This record gives sequence, structure tokens and C-alpha cells, in this order.
Amino acid sequence: MNRNRIGKTGVTVTTLSFGCSGLGNLYRRISDENATAVLARAWQHGIRYFDTAPHYGRGLSEQRLGTFLRGRDRADYVISAKVGRLLSPGPQLAEADGFIEPLPNAVHYDYSGDGIEAAFEQSCERLGTSYIDVLYVHDIGELTHGAAHRRHFSDLIRTGLPRLEKLKAAGRIGAFGLGVNENEVCLEVLARADIDVILLAGRLTLLDRSAEAELVPLCRARGVSLVLGGIFNSGILATGPVAGAHFDYAPASAEILARTAALQARADAAGIPLATAALHFALRHPLAASVLIGTSQVSSLDRNMAAATTPLPPAAGAALA
Repeated sequence: MNRNRIGKTGVTVTTLSFGCSGLGNLYRRISDENATAVLARAWQHGIRYFDTAPHYGRGLSEQRLGTFLRGRDRADYVISAKVGRLLSPGPQLAEADGFIEPLPNAVHYDYSGDGIEAAFEQSCERLGTSYIDVLYVHDIGELTHGAAHRRHFSDLIRTGLPRLEKLKAAGRIGAFGLGVNENEVCLEVLARADIDVILLAGRLTLLDRSAEAELVPLCRARGVSLVLGGIFNSGILATGPVAGAHFDYAPASAEILARTAALQARADAAGIPLATAALHFALRHPLAASVLIGTSQVSSLDRNMAAATTPLPPAAGAALA
């Protein structure tokens, strides 16, 4: 599988990457054996970039990924993890933030330098590694924090980003950036600091191209790479405009259903499934260093890999325009 460089760093990632939120029991419980099986299939497909976070099952995803990678040559794969949430021992819950039976940990937001370094060290321990290739600041922004965003943002700018620079200079991380679901906070950070990469979920897709207005030109000018997540916009670009389809983690509005129906018609006319069009839209973007495929099922991973590697008919260009 081809590799692309992250920003101006020496970190290179495979064009397709594996998103490990499902390994944290997102929406449904899976067994350790199931988690290992889907990771093994991703490895067989040539994927060598794995993205995880403390948020995914309150450490469960990181723990399962670390177990799978143990014994493999550390130079053979790339890990990205996330900071901003600190875990500490807590009660066992049946469900938390959509994750079923997460690990018994409590969560505390902390974007300060000390909080970021502490979260980084926790992730290293769960993953069984002494360094992390790409470290994202997770879910900074008003979308997650509302009125508390200003305080968290101040912590990040004053001491959080300088600490990330220090970790990078020490060789503990290879690159750093943001892992978010909104454009605005990316523009806020880029106005004040240099970063290497943005994991942008759902804002540069076949359906939602809002990042193209300001963020994409700015990243191009600054040499900031994009890793594209949420390419199916919470499912609607995979299911199509069916009853109950979800967009941005909520039932799709009438407007979104209508726009998706128009995209579906274009994909049908080109002779390709809508999900295939969505996947290739992301893969063809010139700033996309990698495109995340997140699943807990071998069958859906195989289906997405087949869609990604199958040549498109000439008429598909119109569906992706």
C-alpha cells in the first residue's frame, strides 16, 4: 500500500488507515477475539496506520490495539493516539458516550501541558510503546465543550502546544495536530500556531465539503496534511437516504436526505455504489495523507477495501465532482 508523508515531518502513513473506535465497543460489544480478527485482517490488507484514543471505550481500544501489535517490529507500523482526556480509576459502567462496557475509568478533560503529557504517557502504557508517531489534540472546540471551550483553548495555546513541541523535539512523538469534527477550531489554532496534521472527521466528504471554503486552502498554504475520518458522515453515505439514516450522529434532516438522494442518483448513473463514491472522493483529495476506515467487522472491512481498490468506470468522475 502506498505511503504519504505527514506535513513536513518524517512520519509516513499508509493511504488507508484503520480507525479503532469500534474496538472500544462503540454501540455494540465485541469480544477480544473479534477485535484481534479485524485488526489481523487490516494487517493482511496492508494497512500499517492505526488510529485510536483514550475516549474509545475509556482505554479499551488502546489496550486491544496494544495487545495485537505486541511482538511486531515497531518500525513496521504507525500509531496515532489522542490527548485532551485524562483517565483515572472509576466505576464499571454498562455504557458511556456510546461505548458498551468500557473499562472502569473516569474521564477528565485537560488540555494543559501537564495534562497532555500525562495522557500521552497513559496511552503509551496501554499501547505498549515508548513513543507515538502522531498525537492529536482530541475534540477541542465549542462543538464538544460549549462555554468551557475558551478555558480549554487557552490551556492548549499557553502550555499544551508548547509541550507537544517539546515531546516532538525529544523524539517521543513524530508529528502532532488536531483530531476534531469542526472547521472553526482548526482555523483558530492555525492562526496562532504551527501544526503538522489535522484528523478531520465529517467536514470534507462527498456530502459535507465545508472545509473547502477556508480550511483546505490554509492547510495547503501551510503544508498541513489531512487525515480524513467520518467519510460516510455517520452512516448516510453508506446506507443512502433511507428511513432512519444518520448524519453527524443524529437522524438526518429532510434537507440532508434530499441532498443525499441527489448524490445517490449521480452515483447510480455512474454505475457505482454511493459508499464507493464517498470513499474515492476522500482517497482522491490531494491533501489527504490517509483515509480512515473504522469498523469492528471483518466483512465490512473487506467490503470497504474492495471498494477502495476497484478501478472506477470513466463515468464516475461526474459522481465525484
